[in-house]
Amino acid sequence: MRVYIQVKQLGKRKCGIENMPVDFPAPPAHVQELIEAIVSWQVSEYNERLQQSEVLKYLTREEVEDKAASGKVGFGVNYNGKPAAEAEAIANALQSYEDGIFRIFIDDAEAGDLSSPILMKEESTLTFIRLAMLSGRLW
Repeated sequence: MRVYIQVKQLGKRKCGIENMPVDFPAPPAHVQELIEAIVSWQVSEYNERLQQSEVLKYLTREEVEDKAASGKVGFGVNYNGKPAAEAEAIANALQSYEDGIFRIFIDDAEAGDLSSPILMKEESTLTFIRLAMLSGRLW
C-alpha cells in the first residue's frame, strides 16, 4: 500500500510542502502500528545514511548548493558515530504521541489515540504536526 507523508521542504527559497511516498507491505490497523512502522522505516534510513557517510566524505555540487541556500554547508556528521536504536526510538515516539508533542492526520482527519483504528486507502496523505509548547506569564 502506497501512502504519502507531507514533508516541509527545507533549504529552498520557498519552503513548500512535498509529498514523500511511503510503501507499507501491510496497512497498519491502529495508530500505534502506524507510528511503529514510520519510526522503524526512518531509523533504517538514518542508519543506512550513517553507514554511507562513513564511506563517502565529500559533497556533490547539488548538495553544496542546497545547503548554501538553507544557510549552512556541512557534512551532517554524527559525532558519536552510533546508529539509532529502533526500540528506543519507537518507545520515544509513542510516549511523545501520548504526551501530545505531535498529532497525526490521515486525509485531514485526526488519527485519535494509540489504540484507535485507522482506515488508510491507497494514495492517502499522512500529516505529522509537531505542536509547539508555549510558556510565559499570564499577566
